[in-house]
Amino acid sequence: MDERGDAVDAVACAAGSVPLRPLGELTVGDVRGGLEGKAVSQIELVRQGAARLPAHASYTLITGILAREPLLTGSVASLVNGAVEAFVKAAAIELPGRQRINAVSPTVFVESLDAYGDTFAGFDAVPVARAAHAYVKSVEGHRTGELFRVE
Repeated sequence: MDERGDAVDAVACAAGSVPLRPLGELTVGDVRGGLEGKAVSQIELVRQGAARLPAHASYTLITGILAREPLLTGSVASLVNGAVEAFVKAAAIELPGRQRINAVSPTVFVESLDAYGDTFAGFDAVPVARAAHAYVKSVEGHRTGELFRVE
């Protein structure tokens, strides 16, 4: 229920943090932090929501292009994005009622290029608004277990 007492019928997550560090410099804390910050947090959102949201609820999670196109310093991001994508496929066949789950998987955003510098050199950037359309497709549509690529 939201603050007005209305049932929540869609949950969307567009956040998650992962370290971008060379493999040789990663610590076990970096790996755990990436898993907790992006994968476990989203899995927990679905796990807790499954028993509380109505039978027609939907969940939309976020992954990213590094699950398919790894880059230097992105091994934890690739691991975590792949984990979220695998979870979405598996959870789609286990959610109660007609609950649905999907993920949006964007490339780097135009709006974040300054923050990442040359990390995503050669990647085609997309505006955040394109990812927002994928979220709408996930929430308003009827598909489940899907990965909506935004490239």
